[in-house]
Amino acid sequence: MDIRDKIKLFPHSPGVYRYYDAEGNVIYVGKAKDLHKRVAQYFVPAERLTRKTAVMVSKIADAQYTVVESEADALLLENNLIKQFKPRYNILLKDSKTYPWICVTAEDFPRVFLTRRLVKDGSRYFGPYSSVVHARNLVDFIHSVYPLRTCKHKITSDVILRGKIRPCLNFHIKKCRGCCVGGISQKEYNENIEEIVSLLKGGGREVIQHYKTLMTEAAQRMEFEQAQVYKEKMQSLEKHYSKSVIMNAAVGDVDVFSLIIDGPEAFGNFLRIKGGAVVQSLNLGFKLMIEEEQEAVLGAFVAEIQSKFGELSKEIIVPFKPDVEIGGVEFRVPVRGDKLALLELSARNAKEMRLNALKQQEHTDPDAYKNMVMESLQKQLGMKELPVHIECFDNSNIQGTNPVSACVVFRNAVPSKKDYRHFKVKTVVGANDYATMKEVVNRRYSRMLEENPDDLPQLIVIDGGKGQLSFAYEALSELGLIGKVTLIALAERMEEVYRVGDPYPMFIDRNSPALKVLQQIRDEAHRFGITFHRNLRSKAQVQSVLKGIKGVGEKTEQRLLLRFGSVARIKAASLDEISELVGPVLAERILDHLSNDQSERNHSQSERNHSQSERNHSQSERSHCHSERSEESLQQK
Repeated sequence: MDIRDKIKLFPHSPGVYRYYDAEGNVIYVGKAKDLHKRVAQYFVPAERLTRKTAVMVSKIADAQYTVVESEADALLLENNLIKQFKPRYNILLKDSKTYPWICVTAEDFPRVFLTRRLVKDGSRYFGPYSSVVHARNLVDFIHSVYPLRTCKHKITSDVILRGKIRPCLNFHIKKCRGCCVGGISQKEYNENIEEIVSLLKGGGREVIQHYKTLMTEAAQRMEFEQAQVYKEKMQSLEKHYSKSVIMNAAVGDVDVFSLIIDGPEAFGNFLRIKGGAVVQSLNLGFKLMIEEEQEAVLGAFVAEIQSKFGELSKEIIVPFKPDVEIGGVEFRVPVRGDKLALLELSARNAKEMRLNALKQQEHTDPDAYKNMVMESLQKQLGMKELPVHIECFDNSNIQGTNPVSACVVFRNAVPSKKDYRHFKVKTVVGANDYATMKEVVNRRYSRMLEENPDDLPQLIVIDGGKGQLSFAYEALSELGLIGKVTLIALAERMEEVYRVGDPYPMFIDRNSPALKVLQQIRDEAHRFGITFHRNLRSKAQVQSVLKGIKGVGEKTEQRLLLRFGSVARIKAASLDEISELVGPVLAERILDHLSNDQSERNHSQSERNHSQSERNHSQSERSHCHSERSEESLQQK
């Protein structure tokens, strides 16, 4: 039977479907509220599918399904089948490392320790913890408050009565009550264990209140030593929880999910809140093998957490609703208040995971990182082509003097310094930044069209705002390049991206690699342009001093600067030293000119100081007259 005829027989029921290739391998597993409608969405004309999805559909040779009672059952079955078959085109969990758990053993006198292995022996496990440091600190805190045993002996009532075990050092230094020698009863020991279990489940406030009640009762009975023991435990717990992330206790018990999708990858964070305190936090990364809706990715994330932790909280805070409904669980998207603050906290953790993954990829696989940056930039700007070749323009001038412009080039998201160009502005008079931008863009690409039209950039970045962008657009329009390249402007003040025809700026995430590469090329263009402008100013200042001397031409100027290095050193040189290069007559003329030039500058400075002194004196006289008039007015009154 043809695959298209087979899927027409799929029922309108919730369930899980599986696609097989020609070799009988499972290549995709999916869940559906309505199997018939969901599977039919794949078998449509290829132009209506994304590229990766169309490739997967072309390899489907068979399809099977399993009907379940509810969407929640479908979610769990899908998660289990993905782990069993590891289909090529499914969302894959990237972070496969084993997280630490806190184990409370199932013994007469239980032990509490950190482990990465889960053994089905009746022991209770709490976690997993994304930070092993946090988990280890929590175990250390438990042992500092509760004197539990750490030995691996099998301790029973019979063993204690026979006295077969000698107490260890922890007993002598009072870190253990010595359950092996009957120092603490099994009932009292297990009361401590139940308090620890309550703490690990997030019931810290209840335990603190319990100790407060015991302390008060002991004090009323005048058992002050016992009251002091309860007080110390209560203070230790309060100190520990003061270091934890505490939200409003009215928040109650909730789970929080956040998700960031960045191209072919997704990063999620899960927080579990008990009594207003964050008791668990876990980051997970996902590899998206085909284009998936964000609702589906969030649904897969929820299923993974449910498979790890078991029962979810009755209220789950999410940035948007997942594509699944779970009985007894309410998904809520907050818009204000403490629950929104919790969602933002979770999102910050997901963003931090994404940044760390990018930094790691940048060092371990630079080529893949560059491709990821260019793909991110292409997606953010809505470009048709990958921005392999990017050029950026920046203008420099001081009050219209020595106007210049710089063009820097990035290829594959890195600088290509051999392609850098700088321009001396030819047709613009004064400080006209807009006209300067139009001139240099026109000159750059008119020449490129003549010499190498196949090397046009995919993206042109203008350092400036909407004004510079409009004039650059005019230049490209005159050259017939509109539609062939993407043109944007990057304003430095708010890092706003402007596009032609859009009155509103586009904001890109400040931590996005797309914005970072735009900032890098903008800053590089600014540096390159400022350096060129500074060199021109320095050269112009030297020329203005030496070329004003009769008999000093360009070659004489070059000989003098090559020998002495600067105008100041020429002025400080002796007549004989200069005469060796230009002759005694011209040497004397040069020294006289430089001395007179300095005298004129000193005289001008003296006149400016004198004028300032006169202005200060006039101000003082006006203040004195005003004071006299005020006194006369008071006397008349």
